[in-house]
Amino acid sequence: MTELGPAIDERALEEAVRFTSELIRIDTTNRGGGDGREREAAEYAAERLAEAGAEPVILEKAPGRSNVVARIAGTDPSADALLVHGHLDVVPAEADDWSVDPFSGAIRDGIVWGRGALDMKGMDAMVLAAVRSWARAGVRPRRDVVVAFTADEEASAEYGAGFLAERHGALFEGCTEGISESGGFTFHGGDGLRIYPVGAGERGTAWLRLTARGTAGHGSKAHPHNAVVILAEAIARIGRHRWPVRPVPTVRAALTELAAVYGVDVDLDAEEFDADDLLAKLGPAAQLVESTLRNSANPTVFEAGYKVNVVPGHAAAQVDGRMLPGWEDEFVATMDELTGPEVDWEFQHRTVPLGAPVDSPTFAAMRSAIERFDPEARVVPYCMSGGTDAKQFSRLGIVGYGFSPLRLPAEFGYGKLAHGVDERVPADGLRFGVRVLDDFLRAA
Repeated sequence: MTELGPAIDERALEEAVRFTSELIRIDTTNRGGGDGREREAAEYAAERLAEAGAEPVILEKAPGRSNVVARIAGTDPSADALLVHGHLDVVPAEADDWSVDPFSGAIRDGIVWGRGALDMKGMDAMVLAAVRSWARAGVRPRRDVVVAFTADEEASAEYGAGFLAERHGALFEGCTEGISESGGFTFHGGDGLRIYPVGAGERGTAWLRLTARGTAGHGSKAHPHNAVVILAEAIARIGRHRWPVRPVPTVRAALTELAAVYGVDVDLDAEEFDADDLLAKLGPAAQLVESTLRNSANPTVFEAGYKVNVVPGHAAAQVDGRMLPGWEDEFVATMDELTGPEVDWEFQHRTVPLGAPVDSPTFAAMRSAIERFDPEARVVPYCMSGGTDAKQFSRLGIVGYGFSPLRLPAEFGYGKLAHGVDERVPADGLRFGVRVLDDFLRAA
């Protein structure tokens, strides 16, 4: 292992917790459609970076929709740079549903509470704490680290990473790989197994709008060409459709490594391979792969009519579709077939699916960093069912990984708490995370 020099200091461990709390207190709710404001959080992050001797810049596509970018010089000028990005915005939170004020950043019994604790102000705080620790110790990472805190990830990224990739690509010169959210956290797999899934792929986003047109008229009359019925039948076909299993490389790697963790013999290329049978043998860890074996399309919104005795001439619906790398054409063809000749559909929002190599030195460094601080960890690659800002940065040729390390106790379900009620993170989990992150960033 590369000699890293002094370990991250105790002050950084405290800052990771305190910065998480303070960032949560800054309400950066993103309601979509341009309704959000990250400026105060961006100024907070920029100030913490400047105190560490960095030279952050704040960039906005629209007033208040703020992004922060800074470059930390590495010791090897010939090495490719690494992007570390985290978003500043959060999804809405209904205070009446919570046990605490979701924007209080309360620290109780070693737990930091509030919207964004997991997604992803805790990671933002760990990045800030690590960079500041390097400045105090006079150490640097091996390669340049570009830090980016973005706006608008919880919507379209139009004001955030999309804007940065389109208008400010020069700030990311030399970056070949990046890390961000949704990986490196503890997943409890039963029987004491601590699995740490590291993101090495993402399904592409395919948000669709469907429309059907029929004959408007009185609700008491015969209407064989009813737009509501036409669209409802199409939506039902989409909802019932069973997509074929398509084990893309990242999912294959996840299935192979999880099978080994659980002592299951499997041949993914065997003619008799049964994905559902394998999932049944993976216990709780099946959750890590079951949503990424296939493309998917879930109807989510239906809009039609305005009065009970009026047959509308128009009906519309929205579908949340997700596409695996290499299977976008299948998705389009299947939607054409399922919607039929009387329903039109179009992409409202589309992003590319991603895949990253799991045999890279960078993935090995992530694995090593986790195992250094949790020797019983079982690190596995996985494909995210949703997406992150990595899709936007991929336009610059940057390969993205999901790596925001956290050690979580069994009662903390990452998938349930992120975007959920009473989102929270253990302070010790953040301290573990900043140690792992520091180790990785300086060794990668």
